[in-house]
Amino acid sequence: MTADRVVVEADGGSRGNPGPAGYGAVVFDADRGRVLAERREFLGVATNNVAEYRGLIAGLTAARDLGAHEVDVRMDSKLVVEQMSGRWKVKHADMIPLAQRARELAASFARVSYTWIPRSENSHADRLANEAMDGEDAITSGRVDDGARESATPAAAAPGWTGAIGAPTRMLLLRHGQTELSVERRYSGRGNPPLTEYGRAQARAAADRIAAKGAVAAVVSSPLGRARETAEAAARALGVPVDVHDGLIETDFGKWEGLTFAEAAQRDPDLHRRWLSDTAVRPPAGESFDEVRARIESVRADLTAAYAGSNIVVVTHVTPIKTLLQLALDVGPSLLYRLHLDLASLSIAEFYPDGGSSVRLVNDTSHL
Repeated sequence: MTADRVVVEADGGSRGNPGPAGYGAVVFDADRGRVLAERREFLGVATNNVAEYRGLIAGLTAARDLGAHEVDVRMDSKLVVEQMSGRWKVKHADMIPLAQRARELAASFARVSYTWIPRSENSHADRLANEAMDGEDAITSGRVDDGARESATPAAAAPGWTGAIGAPTRMLLLRHGQTELSVERRYSGRGNPPLTEYGRAQARAAADRIAAKGAVAAVVSSPLGRARETAEAAARALGVPVDVHDGLIETDFGKWEGLTFAEAAQRDPDLHRRWLSDTAVRPPAGESFDEVRARIESVRADLTAAYAGSNIVVVTHVTPIKTLLQLALDVGPSLLYRLHLDLASLSIAEFYPDGGSSVRLVNDTSHL
């Protein structure tokens, strides 16, 4: 279903400011006689203003997905309305990327207007925002069409057979794009080669794919440049900042850094052979896969605590992604040696507050 002109009403709130936050957005037809789409999401800890901007971004994204050409935005946030209308400057660092993302979305329409309304006239979006803060299942995409609603799998839905309950932290695991070392199939651990031009195109394609889904609370990246470049593309598309977690760094391959598989095997034949079958074995002056696992277990704990119940993009490298999938599947180390992950591929793992976990996607490259 498409609609040439729509009305977007959006709201966001934070209980504590900053505190537990959520947004709600609703898209009506031009006469406000019918609901075309609803979105809501719990954001974790955030401010009122962040939640309000996230509501606007969700509403504009929903309008775009409906094929709208003209959008009338109505919000009870004077700040957002005045800033998006260009009458007030955006000064706060947290608001700048969100306002930029909202403007990018607005530019895709023939016309967008912004009107302030009193809270009493924004009750639908306010209800959705409060439902999100109360822990209701997220509506990340959906529309009401002839009485039937379609919706994406909610972030709070349990995976079924595992018996896990509660709202999971859903990690969209994105491997960085191509570098010269990856073209030559060389060990690339703590070295810092930049993305190639094709690698940057891969990063943009992945970012567009993730942004089209929306409802992402944060982008978290390895500190290495190739991951940071890939993460920044996703962050720009989503209108969120990049958070760096040092624990997401790639395996330290030590003296094998920059070597091909054959060169490393020739240099240290016995050690290389044992390394391929024993996760406790280190490359010379490097890091074992067991040490990587301990590091990634700590990362998982950090991220599930910081972004509980949220969708986050995690941009990192082959071994950290394989290890997070291994943890989510609760399987042995053979996965590290048997699973292939392409450059700029997307995988999805979920970690539940009761300790349950699930894997929804592995090595998806349909966006490339």
